[in-house]
Amino acid sequence: MATVSSDLNVEGSCPNMRRLLLMGFKGSGKTSTKSMILRQEKSLSDQSLTEQQPWIDILKWRLLVIDTPGWQLESEDTDERDSENHQSIVDQCSPGPHALLLVVPIGAPFTEHHWQRLWAQVRALGAGIWRHTMVLFTCADQLPKDSGVEEFIVDGGAALQRLVERCGCRYHAVDNTLLDSSAQVGEVLQKVEEMVQENQGWFFEMERPSLMFEDEEIQGEREEDAVTEVERTQAMFRSPPRELRVLLVGWRGAGKSSAGNVLLGCRVFEPGRPTEVSVRRQAFVDGRRLTIVDTPGWDWFSVHRTPSDIKKEIKQGAGLLHPGPHALLLVIPVVSTLTPKKRQALKNHLEMFGEEACQHTLVLFSCGDWLYGTTIEDHIQQDGGELLKLMKHCWNCYHVLDCTKASKDKTQVTELLQKIEEMVAENGQKPFLPVKLNQELDEEETSGRCILQ
Repeated sequence: MATVSSDLNVEGSCPNMRRLLLMGFKGSGKTSTKSMILRQEKSLSDQSLTEQQPWIDILKWRLLVIDTPGWQLESEDTDERDSENHQSIVDQCSPGPHALLLVVPIGAPFTEHHWQRLWAQVRALGAGIWRHTMVLFTCADQLPKDSGVEEFIVDGGAALQRLVERCGCRYHAVDNTLLDSSAQVGEVLQKVEEMVQENQGWFFEMERPSLMFEDEEIQGEREEDAVTEVERTQAMFRSPPRELRVLLVGWRGAGKSSAGNVLLGCRVFEPGRPTEVSVRRQAFVDGRRLTIVDTPGWDWFSVHRTPSDIKKEIKQGAGLLHPGPHALLLVIPVVSTLTPKKRQALKNHLEMFGEEACQHTLVLFSCGDWLYGTTIEDHIQQDGGELLKLMKHCWNCYHVLDCTKASKDKTQVTELLQKIEEMVAENGQKPFLPVKLNQELDEEETSGRCILQ
């Protein structure tokens, strides 16, 4: 039976050394994916670490990326060739991979036959490998502009859904055609790191061909695969999305950056300073990959007084959350008095995202410590009716955030994420990015806006 081992005994003082194994069918995009990763190399690593495969430094990781021969769906002498390939993979990836990336192209069918062939190849690496496996979808440029990879998985059929479920619903989509792919490579590596941490930092020690046999765990996998496809699909898509993409919008000085820091649990935005460009930051929060884009503030009194370059920057911020944000967080300080003019300005600014923007908007009251014991409901009632009108416009979705207690009281962030997920569920689990906005962004230059940490 295969075992998992810790790198601490092998590579000593370099905890971020990670071995990535790329596997998939011929033409799936494995080689182009490896090239995309290698293009992000900061500097040549010490070639003496291995003679066959060089280690490379990317962001905070030192990586060994192993490409493998693509599988043939139908071919002669399959067993003999697979055995030879398996032995080569074990040798190159010794003592074992931290992550197995199963490369699947978007736009190509993934049938039951594909699943059976893939399952046999992955199973041969040893029992327990699925805990270290993530699906990497390539050709993300082929996704419809108003759709995301989640929709592709749903429409892809039972075999594809079974694959994603087997990998613990770990997946990511990349566009191999992008000239600047640093952001998406960083996101892939961050997800890999989260998976490694879930496995307590251990890599997977693969079995050599002579030692492979069917054990109880593999037999258990066979029995699990007998579960009906309806049950699998319901179990997979009944849960909230594994990723949440959030766009922070609001007035200048409303506290968007501070709110973003509270939600991500770390200081990644610069509060107290005007946000000039849209900035994206990510973190793993409450079992979800939370991606937040902070945007420049708009004018308090009129959409016409907001400079055109600020409006453009806000729209570009939405474009950083491809295929679109799940929620717009409209940040309003508790201490602010909402007048009819201000409320109309908020409504007009939200309409930059389309008429349906209000259905995807949650009002986030910042500076919650200024309530001094007053409930947010009482505060809404006391504001001359303007807040009530705003709440009605935003379908009564709101939350209050007390940044002073955030470090000790994590429940307010948990409750906010739950409210966002409830809103996402009410909207059919679909992200929000109007076609009109997509078309506008296609005509604008959005590169260089994403600052990934």
